[in-house]
Amino acid sequence: MDWNILSDSPLSNHYGFVQLANEHKETFDRLDAAFAGGELTVKEADEAEFPLLCVWAQMRLNLGWEGGHEHDQRRLDVIRDLIDHLPDLPGHVVTRLWAAANGLMTWRHTGYAELYRLPLAATARLPYHERRNVLNSMPKWFAQYWKPAWEVLREPVETLLTEPETDDPGATIRNIMWEDDEFATRMISDHAGLLASPEILPLFRHCTKATAARPSAGWTKRAAGLLTPQAADLVRDVLTRLVAHREVTHRHPTGSGEWTETVFVRERTAVPLRGMVWACELIDRPWVTALLGDVAVTTGTGIGGSGANARSEMLANAAIGVLARRGGLEVVAQLARVQAKVRKRTILSKVDRTLEAVAAQTGLSPEQLLERTVPTFGLDSDGTRTQDGLRLSLDGTITYDGRRTIPKAVDRELLAGFRATAKELRKALPAERFRVERALATERVWRWRDVCEFYLDHPVTGSFGRVLIWEILQGPAGLPVRADGGWELTDQAGRRIQPRPDTPVHLWHPISHTVDEVRAWRDHLMETGRRQPFKQAFREVYLLTPAEERTHDHSRRFAGHLLRYGQAKALLTGRGWTGMSLGHWGWEYGSDQADATKELPGGLTAHWGFHLDEHSFERDNIGTVSICVSGDLHFTDDAGRRVPLEEVPPLILSEALRDADLAVGVTSTGLDPEGHGDYWQSYGFGDLTETARIRRDALTRLLPRLAIADRCSLLDRFLRVRGDLRTYKIHLGSGNILMDPNDAYLCIVPGRSADQVFLPFEEDGGMLSIILSKAFLLAADTTITDPSITRQIQP
Repeated sequence: MDWNILSDSPLSNHYGFVQLANEHKETFDRLDAAFAGGELTVKEADEAEFPLLCVWAQMRLNLGWEGGHEHDQRRLDVIRDLIDHLPDLPGHVVTRLWAAANGLMTWRHTGYAELYRLPLAATARLPYHERRNVLNSMPKWFAQYWKPAWEVLREPVETLLTEPETDDPGATIRNIMWEDDEFATRMISDHAGLLASPEILPLFRHCTKATAARPSAGWTKRAAGLLTPQAADLVRDVLTRLVAHREVTHRHPTGSGEWTETVFVRERTAVPLRGMVWACELIDRPWVTALLGDVAVTTGTGIGGSGANARSEMLANAAIGVLARRGGLEVVAQLARVQAKVRKRTILSKVDRTLEAVAAQTGLSPEQLLERTVPTFGLDSDGTRTQDGLRLSLDGTITYDGRRTIPKAVDRELLAGFRATAKELRKALPAERFRVERALATERVWRWRDVCEFYLDHPVTGSFGRVLIWEILQGPAGLPVRADGGWELTDQAGRRIQPRPDTPVHLWHPISHTVDEVRAWRDHLMETGRRQPFKQAFREVYLLTPAEERTHDHSRRFAGHLLRYGQAKALLTGRGWTGMSLGHWGWEYGSDQADATKELPGGLTAHWGFHLDEHSFERDNIGTVSICVSGDLHFTDDAGRRVPLEEVPPLILSEALRDADLAVGVTSTGLDPEGHGDYWQSYGFGDLTETARIRRDALTRLLPRLAIADRCSLLDRFLRVRGDLRTYKIHLGSGNILMDPNDAYLCIVPGRSADQVFLPFEEDGGMLSIILSKAFLLAADTTITDPSITRQIQP
């Protein structure tokens, strides 16, 4: 390929310019010929071609790989002529002019004034917000790496970026914090007048100097002198808006298309926001601690609210740092929320260190500290709070005399307080549920007195603890019941168990018990109608198989599954796995393979491998990965050595494989009838996993209680449902449906109309709920009116 315009040019190293040279070779050749023949006339240039003419002229300032500073005067005359006739160029064209100048400058082109004359002139014709988009991090880049060029460019660049302030407070603030992202734009639009006021502007300017990882003593002392009551109010308002803010996807045009990026806040916005977070350390008001917790959770979670990355690790760390320095027990509940929601390892490490520090001050372990600081939210022991007719329930609902509609006559301040408490309660419940289930999976041991105080009497955690099975170490197990003002346990037969206050107990786990014992507890829960907050009695158990004994140090039980990558990554991240990053960006560097890892008790780490299949590149068109393939699962010790599976404690092995089964069960493409042929057939109608077998076990107990019991029967892998038009088989793993007599596939969009059916562990629905809703629908198939279904079931 003859590059022509890129011959002997450092820009030939730049993919964008190679692409441009190929795409516009004919035009560039024509411009070269016109210039060589003295026939190039700028003022007669075609308007549509003018942007390309500018780029050509900038690229033609090339002096070769050796660089220099003496440019051909004729080329400089073209540049000056272009400036004299310069129209408003699109931002992406101006960006390309700067890229060409920078590409030459970094290869010893030292005639800076001439090299940057056209980019500076083109930038000057842009609105201020576009100038900032084009220049963005360039001043910092020049000042740090290319000081000789910056000495020439500093004054004109700073002039370009500085708006005349006159009487416009917006200009004053934009000169301090650019409209670099959606949050900054809204903040300036809504608060420019306040931010520019004498009571607040000095602190705001000071916040832009929050460039270190933590505030210095000097920074804090200066902030204390600038923090007025008005500034404190504004800090609260801005950070509250930050908590509600979500990322925005931007599309940027290029010469041949566009590229997209998803932005929460950019660094120029994050720095003053970090300063405002630091300022909270100086504010002694009731709202501070909870707001810092909100900031840490919002900014510490990944794009879209999940994932192993963070929207802004800078801001999350700042909020956690202030919580740590505030200290005291009230910060612990906020740190527990961060632990439950955030999955970024570095942030979680900071939370762990903070909890350890606070725990050390009190002589408790971090786990003991967390359970002792769960707020009651003013709830009574029954999980409700009632005042002047208003009633707040544990699930966060507010009623008045039993009605959802709140009369206007109710005290507005009281109602606002109830609503604020309900909001905090809804945030706390998932964190506490996460913490209690983690205790089950890690075999944590308590003294009975602590269980009573922190898991049975407490109005929040008591809602979980009172329906869970507790077991005396190497002794009997039972469900908690009130007795003589305290608590005792009763087993499935109603026998009373009276632990002493210092008796060691833990949460019962089915892996340590016989099939008959597990069956008895499952029957008991169904008979008594107790719904557990997570699977305990119905928890899946994964024991070592003969195949895994043969493979010795790895399990292939959940290998070879085609999973929806984004969904699988989000689910595993939510369960504490990290590192599952696949992409098309660098197969030569291994971007087509990755391990998801999870740190476990006893210094063990679980590793589950994933890779891209052979059709991935074509299917995704080099875009975001859509499908991944699961691989082996193995364990390493704290020295990084592989651990034989028989040496992994059974509970740890079981819980890791349970995560894998859950990921496959929820994200497999076998649930999608339009995907992946043979795999869909084998997964959608094949052997049941442990999760599906638990589902079958639950259905065995549920079916006799259903109104459609006489129309249903359980087969090995299916729930058979007799309708009036046809008989149907619903697969207990995938929920897919086959119709007699020829096993024709029936496609029904999942619904959850079986809410009236008691489920022992799926409060918010799941595959069991979906299967039941389909069963109720198909048992009355003559009443179905949806044409997308009736067309399929007509014999």
